[in-house]
Amino acid sequence: MDSTRRPSRIRRPRPGAAPRPAQYPGPTLNLGPLPARPPAVPPAIAPHAQHGEQTQRLNKYLSERGLCSRRQADDWIAAGRITVNGLVATLGTPIGPDDVVRVDGRAVGAEARHVYLALHKPPGIECTTDRRVEDNIIDFIAHRERIFPIGRLDKFSEGLILLTNNGDIVNSLLRAENGHEKEYVVTVDQPVTDEFLQVMARGMLILGQMTRPARTWRVAKNVFAIVLTQGLNRQIRRMCEECGYVVRRLVRVRIVNVHLDGLARGQWRNLTRPELERLLPGRTDW
Repeated sequence: MDSTRRPSRIRRPRPGAAPRPAQYPGPTLNLGPLPARPPAVPPAIAPHAQHGEQTQRLNKYLSERGLCSRRQADDWIAAGRITVNGLVATLGTPIGPDDVVRVDGRAVGAEARHVYLALHKPPGIECTTDRRVEDNIIDFIAHRERIFPIGRLDKFSEGLILLTNNGDIVNSLLRAENGHEKEYVVTVDQPVTDEFLQVMARGMLILGQMTRPARTWRVAKNVFAIVLTQGLNRQIRRMCEECGYVVRRLVRVRIVNVHLDGLARGQWRNLTRPELERLLPGRTDW
């Protein structure tokens, strides 16, 4: 009998077969039970989605609250750091108005609301956000939100000016073709005549362009009112100068449907919802 041992056959895995698990010698370590992880939220069967409630994607919800960018929110979601109503969120989880969202266990606050202010600007205040400028309007109001004026009133004029932290509405309010009315009461250095009122209403050439037709009327001997639908630089002062008049006091008393009434110099208030709805018709997101 031949005592020479045959080489063992090497078993090759069949094509398509799953690899056999590696065998590790030694005792099995008992690590104890792993901490429980909340189940993931199935995006397609979120309760509010079944009832037709308005929802938004989770990454958009987080970014709108200033926590992170949408891309970073996706990373947080993938890492399991976000829960919705106590369940670990997944990419695409819809968020409804009553959902409780937490990041690393901390509840996410409500969306930062936009603010809309009406200020009675005193003379001497500059309508600039540059805080290096003395007597700038931002330091004057000292609001907790980062606001900016919508349009301008020159330094020596006073009256109504609107401020907000919502940049989406600025163009619609300032665009001349939208024809938003602004009403002013102006005191001049001499009696207001009918001819003067007619010329101011008809329009004239200043700054290389014709002013739009306006509405004018006499308020007192040296006082008149004018309603403009455009806002050229120092427009009323320049128009008065063209007619030989000098402006002694200029007060803006109305912007569209928002009135100065009840605001003392330097005072401001929040716009009401009805005021906003008339000022910006068609908008639902404030």
